[in-house]
Amino acid sequence: MRSKKTLILLFYHLMKFKQSMKKTKKIALVAHDNCKKDLVEWAEWNWEILIKQKLVCTGTTGTLIEKALKQKIEENGSHKTLNINKLKSGPLGGDQQLGAMISEGDIDILIFFWDPMMPQPHDVDVKALLRISTLYNIVTACSRSTADFIVSSNLIREEYDPQEPDFKSYVNRKL
Repeated sequence: MRSKKTLILLFYHLMKFKQSMKKTKKIALVAHDNCKKDLVEWAEWNWEILIKQKLVCTGTTGTLIEKALKQKIEENGSHKTLNINKLKSGPLGGDQQLGAMISEGDIDILIFFWDPMMPQPHDVDVKALLRISTLYNIVTACSRSTADFIVSSNLIREEYDPQEPDFKSYVNRKL
């Protein structure tokens, strides 16, 4: 049984995570193997928006996105630098690292091109990542169409105050 002090600390931790989204968004880009090509093409198409953001990617996806965006920057003579943080591969803990970042308020948007037709060895991690993004009210796209709507929204260029989830009833429940 948790002590009252532990519950209070948990409550304060849960309540501090959410902050206003700044103009520069923290965007996580993730793709399963069969979807990496689609995500890279999408990133190339939206490179001018993405290079203005802070990107976080899992494993191989991060390497592919970094290469593609650096090439776009070079081709177009842009002087922008790419801000990208590459985590471990999803099955090797990258999905869990990303989930932790979401729970700490370090991710604003999750773009996750997952393969609905192929079972994954880390399906439980994938489910946990999608659950945590929903729990913390993170803007989430699991398809190219949704990702297009997100980056074409005026809110991508503005500060935004998302509605904060209320965990009080959960934290204060009787055990």
